[in-house]
Amino acid sequence: MFNNLHVSLTTPALLFPAISLLLLAYTNRFFALAALIRQLSQAGKPVNDNQIRNLKQRINLIRKMQEAGVSSFALCVLCMIFLYTGFNQTGSIIFGISLLLLLYSLILSVIEIRISVDALNIHLKELSK
Repeated sequence: MFNNLHVSLTTPALLFPAISLLLLAYTNRFFALAALIRQLSQAGKPVNDNQIRNLKQRINLIRKMQEAGVSSFALCVLCMIFLYTGFNQTGSIIFGISLLLLLYSLILSVIEIRISVDALNIHLKELSK
């Protein structure tokens, strides 16, 4: 099945900058969300239960995004070790798993963005009343 598959040592290395920037973007989202939560808790106004549920859901998604991204990064490194030591088939399989984790992370990112946009649209409706 994987006999014709060849991944060179440079292939997983190409993902390093992309994954690093992605993790930085996820961290920025987390910090922005954490700042919003702190701001809401200090405002002294009651916070809507739907808003709290939304924030919890987004925090969990960002955690999963970061975990999948870091796992993808770690598997890229492991893939390179296997390729470097001559275990090309194993390295290729690990690289494939790394790509799947990266895809999972990106899908979670889109879901989190949609939830965030929905929350902003609800807030805008409340402001226009």
